[in-house]
Amino acid sequence: MSGPEDLARRTLTEAPADLLLDRLAGELKEVYQITRVELYQVDYRLAELLPLAGGESITGPGHPAWRCFDHQEPIIADGTGWFPVGMRGERRAVLRISPVPDDPAAVRELDTIATALGHELAAVSASTDIYLTARRSRRLTLAAEMQWELLPGRSRIRPSFSMAGQLEPAYAVRGDSFDWSDDGHRLWLSVINGSGEGVAASILTSLATHALRNARRAELGLADQASLADQAVYALHRGAQHLSALLLELDLASGLLTVVDAGSPRLVLLRDGEVSEQALEKQFPLGMFEGTDYREQQFQLRREDRLFVVSDGVIDATGQQVRYGETALDRFLRRTGPMEPLDAVRSLIGDLRAFVAGDLVDDAVVVCLDWLGPQP
Repeated sequence: MSGPEDLARRTLTEAPADLLLDRLAGELKEVYQITRVELYQVDYRLAELLPLAGGESITGPGHPAWRCFDHQEPIIADGTGWFPVGMRGERRAVLRISPVPDDPAAVRELDTIATALGHELAAVSASTDIYLTARRSRRLTLAAEMQWELLPGRSRIRPSFSMAGQLEPAYAVRGDSFDWSDDGHRLWLSVINGSGEGVAASILTSLATHALRNARRAELGLADQASLADQAVYALHRGAQHLSALLLELDLASGLLTVVDAGSPRLVLLRDGEVSEQALEKQFPLGMFEGTDYREQQFQLRREDRLFVVSDGVIDATGQQVRYGETALDRFLRRTGPMEPLDAVRSLIGDLRAFVAGDLVDDAVVVCLDWLGPQP
């Protein structure tokens, strides 16, 4: 016999893409006598929780909704329940529910249902704009729209690793980007420090990203992936345009990290509370010259090592004619040890915004990767 969770899942899978929340609310009212259901999605800047139905956003960090989002666990406050909505580590939203059932088993069921909603939101995003539109507190530039559509997600969690990334300025980013994929044995990560302005920068980054994906899916080695992307960019622009990239491949069982530095962003290691920059063999950016021969480097990670990849837009951020710089960056990264990767990324971006007293002018990308060690 089907339980409440199974019925809710069936309701979600059978609902039209634009009516997920309405159909779910009807099911929760019938089963749990819940009268208010609202979805609050996190915006592109990771700074606001925006209600799907419109109205006031939630910005205060001490609010129960943000505590739910940050800790990824249900929060019950003043008769209202807040439940995390996500999928495989990708934090999407929180679900507000009231009144909350007194039965702890029902609360656990509602937590599972909120996760099921996260999966359905991911499944329908390609067929309706209503959820994407409701996630933005202002209009995205065309270039930023292209960049966000290019991303694989903003965070990812598996037993052997946890990672997250963010682009800034979120609503006007141009060429900086990141991409990742894993097969349970290896994790691939590419971080691009783009060049150019507006849509032209976005198109260049898109070309390089798709070339890297094409090479990765053809099961080429990391150096050959860089070479294929290099050839694709050079063939179109003949060296007039190029872009920097850092390519990483992590063996999830051993912690062996393979790296190709193509004029890349900065790679920083946080180990046992100490910050150190990884010494990389700097090679030509993608598309600068014809037929560049790229070489791989290898590093051995230890269990619970943390890696940060940051573009020059982070280090060069300027407030009151003062540069953020490597010293401030290292000091801040050292403080992120206890944080989850998405919280570490969000905190660093928030510190940069505070430093420049607003949105960043130049593009910046931050990616945080924890290797948690081999898993049985």
